[in-house]
Amino acid sequence: MPKMKTKSGAAKRFKALGSGAVKRTHANLRHILTKKTTKRKRNLRGMTLVDASDARRIRAMMPYV
Repeated sequence: MPKMKTKSGAAKRFKALGSGAVKRTHANLRHILTKKTTKRKRNLRGMTLVDASDARRIRAMMPYV
């Protein structure tokens, strides 16, 4: 049986934690930044956890993480 492949797009976007949760970056911080407030942009920095309903599907895309 061949090895399962990791979805490379998912590997670039998500990281799995030891607890099984998955972390991700926030959206909406790439362009059109002038109309967004400084507070909004500051709060979009850093990482957040993926919702539990989506985490199972994401972990299936990354079988060896």
